[in-house]
Amino acid sequence: MEIPEVIICVDCGQKAHRMVDEPEFGFCAGDWVAYRCSGCGDRWDMEVAGDEINPPQGNS
Repeated sequence: MEIPEVIICVDCGQKAHRMVDEPEFGFCAGDWVAYRCSGCGDRWDMEVAGDEINPPQGNS
């Protein structure tokens, strides 16, 4: 599962960088990924969602 190394901080709009290295076998649903904002210094902890949470929409 691809997890971005940089996200945008919702508080100040600056770049927030991932604080953890990717595990040897990649990230899985339920893992937590921490980011630190380079602007305001806020920490963001994000849970990796699984496909079952937001299943793809079909063209019915």
